[in-house]
Amino acid sequence: MNLTLPMAPGARVLITRPGQRVAETVHSLSDQGAQVTVVRLEETDELTLAVLDDLTGRRLATVVEDALSAEFDVVLRDPLTSLVSSPRAHGTHDRGRVTLVGGGPGSVDLLTVGGLRAIRDADVLVCDRLAPLSVLAEAGPDVEVIHVGKIPRGAFTPQESINALLVEHALAGRHVVRLKGGDSYVFGRGGEEWNACVANGIPVDVIPGVTSAVAVPALAGIPLTHRGMTQGFVVVSGHVGPQDERNEADWSALGRSGLTIVVLMGVAALAEIAETLIEHGMDPSTPAACIADGAMPSQRSARATLGDIADVAAARDLTPPAITVIGSVVSALED
Repeated sequence: MNLTLPMAPGARVLITRPGQRVAETVHSLSDQGAQVTVVRLEETDELTLAVLDDLTGRRLATVVEDALSAEFDVVLRDPLTSLVSSPRAHGTHDRGRVTLVGGGPGSVDLLTVGGLRAIRDADVLVCDRLAPLSVLAEAGPDVEVIHVGKIPRGAFTPQESINALLVEHALAGRHVVRLKGGDSYVFGRGGEEWNACVANGIPVDVIPGVTSAVAVPALAGIPLTHRGMTQGFVVVSGHVGPQDERNEADWSALGRSGLTIVVLMGVAALAEIAETLIEHGMDPSTPAACIADGAMPSQRSARATLGDIADVAAARDLTPPAITVIGSVVSALED
């Protein structure tokens, strides 16, 4: 559904009666530069409330319990609230298949042409919360859209359930497009989805995406490599801290590597990560940056030394999704 509206950037838009697909509406409006406010009603269901909380946390929308329509430039009832996706009786293809599409870090501008083609061809779209959801306006009118977001410490769709969805719809003869944020194979669990499909005899295609590990630092003015500063970079998950028994990374080696360190999913463990790197020889004055909601209208960041970055990021309320870059390249570019 196309939500292009005749409005200037910065227009204030009020959405009433939000539904479970309200994130698509908000993304479409945010991409046009709108400042979005959503009215939360008493009868709003729990799943929609979880989506609204996530949009608020990511600074993509303001959620209120009441609002005066006269204060807004555009007022619309969420057009996706009553839109019920129904599975096609059969797919438009001779054989069901799955395409894993990396959607990039969030902005529709960073989706690949191949990814767009797959979305337009899909019978079923299985979407992550960090995917460029406004691109769903390009999908066919009969496409079934299934949101399987994993909100940190919130609504969560188990990976096993996602795998089962892909298999179920592909076995029914449909072209299933799994639209993910970033790249499917960079902390995207795309490999697990590939294996689940292949185990059931389902053909799988992969369309790589622009990984946030590289794109978000670039959008924040940080090159991951710079002549005379570093000869490489390493991308590591910070989902669990260095002292956690589930940690598999050698943080002591990372601290001595001389490479730019890019930490994904590391907001909660950032203080522990910084402390560990310093303990293993990294200079506490090493430049560092934390960037939240990269590539989105709500992108915001903080820069500090390695020793201070956790406190500075917390003071500026930088929340997931966020990426931390550690290394001299953080200050490589002139303002």
